[in-house]
Amino acid sequence: MRVAFAGTPDFALPAFHALAASRHQLVGVLTQPDRPKGRGRQLAASPVKLAALERGVPVSQPVTLKTEADRADLAAWQSDVLVVVAYGLILPRAALDLPRLGCVNIHASLLPRWRGAAPIQRAILAGDAQTGVSIMRMDVGLDTGPVFLERAVAIGPQETGGSLHDRLAALGGTAVVQVLDALEEDRADSAPQRENGVTYAAKIDKAEALIDWRGDAMEIERKVRAFNPWPIAETRLDGEQLRIYAARAIDAGPASELTDGGPGEDARDTAHWARAAGEPPRSGTAASAHGQAGGGGSAYRAQSGRVQPDGGRPHGGGEPGTITEVHVDSIVVACGKGSIALTELQRPGRKPVAARDLINTIDLVGRRLG
Repeated sequence: MRVAFAGTPDFALPAFHALAASRHQLVGVLTQPDRPKGRGRQLAASPVKLAALERGVPVSQPVTLKTEADRADLAAWQSDVLVVVAYGLILPRAALDLPRLGCVNIHASLLPRWRGAAPIQRAILAGDAQTGVSIMRMDVGLDTGPVFLERAVAIGPQETGGSLHDRLAALGGTAVVQVLDALEEDRADSAPQRENGVTYAAKIDKAEALIDWRGDAMEIERKVRAFNPWPIAETRLDGEQLRIYAARAIDAGPASELTDGGPGEDARDTAHWARAAGEPPRSGTAASAHGQAGGGGSAYRAQSGRVQPDGGRPHGGGEPGTITEVHVDSIVVACGKGSIALTELQRPGRKPVAARDLINTIDLVGRRLG
C-alpha cells in the first residue's frame, strides 16, 4: 500500500522505521515545522523529519491542516492510508478523509483509558499495573475511534516515563505494521471503544513536578518515576531547586493499591480482529510489589555537627519533608504517609549525582525539604 506518515518526536521513530522496512511504500511524511532549540535557539528539525530526509522520503511541514492549501501535499501523495503517531496537529475531517482507507493512529494506552496528551505519565502516576498501545481508526474525536488492535504490557515497579515510552514506541511500531498488512488484505476488523472506563490524560504541566511532602510516599515515588526524563520531580533545599531523578518508597502501604489500568474489567483482549492477528488474546501481567529500601548500607545521623554511623534507625518520624536519615546510597525523607529514599539528585548548575555524593558534601539529617 501507499502509506503516508504523520509524526514529530522520538516516540514516532520506531513506527516510521518499521513502516520503512515493511512491504508498504512510504510516500510522504507530515511533521511539525522546525522549532528553536537549545540555548542558541537555533531552528532544529524534528526527529521524524531527520529520519525521513535520511531515507529520501518527501517531507511536508504545514503549520495547520485546516485549509485545502495546507493539505495539498497530503492530497498529492494519493496515499491509501495515513499513519499518525504523536504528530501534534489536529486533523480536521477533510484531512481524515483524504487517504483511501482513512487514518490509523498509534496511541500509548489501552483505550478508552488515558485518552489525551500524556497517557504514559498518567498511567504511572495513577499506579496502573498495566498499559499498552492501541491501534485505532481515527475520527474527529479525541482518541475516540474504533480500535483494530491492542497490545498490553506490565508497568514494572521501577518503570520510568522514559523506559515505558521506549517500550511502547517499539511495540506500537510492530503493531501498526500488522494492522496495515491486515487492511491491505481486507481482513482488518475494528471494534468501538467501551463506554465505561474512560479517563483523560491531561498534558503535563511543569508545575506538577513540585513535590508536596504531605502526600503518600508511594504517590511521590510514582511522580519521580513518571516525570523522568521530563519535567523531573523537584523540591527545595535552602531555597534552591533540588531535582529528584530516582527514589523508592518505604513503608508506603501495600502494592495492592495499584490499579489494573481498566476499572471493572480483567485482562483485555489484545486483538479485536482475530482473523488478522492469527493469535490468541494476551493478558497484561500485574506489576510486582515495590521492594523495601535501606538494604546494603548502614544508616547515619548527624551528631555534634558530624555525620556518624548509628547502626540504623526505624524509618519515619519528623514533619513531612524532614530528612530523617542518610544511608550509604540514599537520603530518607518523611512523607505524610511513610517515607521515601532519594537515590539520585541534582543541585542547580550541576550534573545529577548519586545520593552518596550529596551526602559526602553537605550535612542533611534534620533539614527540611520543600
